[in-house]
Amino acid sequence: MRFVLMTEPQQGMSYADQLAAAKRAEANGFDAFFRADHFASFPGEPGKPSTDAWTVLAGLARETQRIGLGVLVSPVTFRHPGVLAKVATTVDEMSGGRVEVGVGAGWNEPEHRQLGLAFPPIKERADLLEDQLAILHGLWGEPDGWTYDGVTGLRVDGTLFRPRPVDAPGRPSTPVGGVRPRIIVGGQGSPRSFRLAARYADEFNLSSASPARAAEISSALDEACRAIGRNPGSLARSVMVGVLVGQTPDEVRAREVALLSAFGPDEVADGEAWLTERRSRWVFGTPDEARAQLQRFAEVGMDRIMLQDFLPWDLEMIDLMGADLVGRA
Repeated sequence: MRFVLMTEPQQGMSYADQLAAAKRAEANGFDAFFRADHFASFPGEPGKPSTDAWTVLAGLARETQRIGLGVLVSPVTFRHPGVLAKVATTVDEMSGGRVEVGVGAGWNEPEHRQLGLAFPPIKERADLLEDQLAILHGLWGEPDGWTYDGVTGLRVDGTLFRPRPVDAPGRPSTPVGGVRPRIIVGGQGSPRSFRLAARYADEFNLSSASPARAAEISSALDEACRAIGRNPGSLARSVMVGVLVGQTPDEVRAREVALLSAFGPDEVADGEAWLTERRSRWVFGTPDEARAQLQRFAEVGMDRIMLQDFLPWDLEMIDLMGADLVGRA
């Protein structure tokens, strides 16, 4: 099993904060460092600073050496598909080929309104996501002159896309003989997301699911792959799951208090009930307890765990994850 440190910088993290977390994750052997793509701040008190995901990744690309970098996920409503392809390829070049691209239909309507971004109904957003996935594949991997007519009216005509993605080892191959970044489709698990993942994605990421739910989703993905003649084993599976660990019960309790403070009273009416519900599905507790939960995800076929860290300023917790979870579960 491979591990990703997943952060939510819209909690108010500066670029320096994100760099510190990414460097600590790299030093501790994490496979990759991912961040959310949001413009409005949450959880907790609104109005905190929230940075642009791809701009931050560009900086991290120059200030880290080994660790993979990604966004989980970029809403299709934030950037035109052609612009996202160009931005991601630029950051990919800056990183030496360490970028992965997670995309989704988007969900947070208020942050769209705050910036004047359109937020169409889910059917239209899902159609746009399908166009985005097709355009990423086409711009990165089809011959010069490629043309595409999308389901939403988007048209790509006579493309000449340069630079191509970095030719780094282990990347998916393209029809023109090059390679491209891995593409991740994320979500809660709708039938259409399964079909899109089977057709376009290298990995499906399930958000906030128990091991039992992850097993159900994995079976549905197998069926979607078989329906189009794809080997189900070629589609990686991952889960994004909250994490809170401490070396001792007292340390766990101290971090529970910090977590409740981070979410704030407006989101947590009953702190103990809120924590109890998360203890059952997060990677939570002492190292032994956390490894036991990770083992349950491994048993249902999850290839990667995105450890969603809501205490990202706590660099000692990243060290603990590196020492007692990464490479040991």
